[in-house]
Amino acid sequence: MFRGKKYQDSVKLIDKTKLYEPAEALDLVIKTSKAKFDETVELHVKLGVDSRHADQQVRGAIVLPHGTGKTSKVLVFAKGAKADEAQAAGADYVGEMELVSKIQGENWFDFDVVVATPDMMGVVGRLGKVLGPKGLMPSPKAGTVTMDVEKAVKEIKAGKIEYRLDKTNIIHCPIGKASFGKEKLADNFNALMGAIVKAKPSAAKGQYLRSVVISSTMGPGIKVNNSKLG
Repeated sequence: MFRGKKYQDSVKLIDKTKLYEPAEALDLVIKTSKAKFDETVELHVKLGVDSRHADQQVRGAIVLPHGTGKTSKVLVFAKGAKADEAQAAGADYVGEMELVSKIQGENWFDFDVVVATPDMMGVVGRLGKVLGPKGLMPSPKAGTVTMDVEKAVKEIKAGKIEYRLDKTNIIHCPIGKASFGKEKLADNFNALMGAIVKAKPSAAKGQYLRSVVISSTMGPGIKVNNSKLG
């Protein structure tokens, strides 16, 4: 795979055989963010669990102390007073069946998070096949199936993110922008790692944190020493 000169220069700053302390890794990730845009800093955590087993799922949501640097577009499935509440809280789209038709008919996905009141899940369920694979299906565990739509919308707008395992037992999550600087990124990193460690399933055996890697959108991965994290 061809990599540009900036990437090659960034790679030279990193010792591939070394496990960096979190503060050092965050310092490096900022130095290796050389794109013309403000790169997103991402955390990749490989866990010693088997996501095929229901009792070893790791999933949840957390409001990062400094947000992600991106304001998420929120779609809310609600009716009546709850729809008004969602609108007042700052939801970008609020509706019922007409939104289902728009998504199904127009392949419309101009939103980042979907929230639904429990009574709307019968309607939202029809979108399972399209929302599920994109990781957009609302869930009680992530706080996106709730009667308190005001709180849900406000938290998402404030930088709430959902973390969940992919098929290879890795969690991929943004923890901010390179422009945040080391201190803010460290706060977000610690908050997310703390939540992942806390979410360890009782059925998980052996080493839970297998590897922790930080990278920017265009930069190389930096391995983090996780011995003190979990």
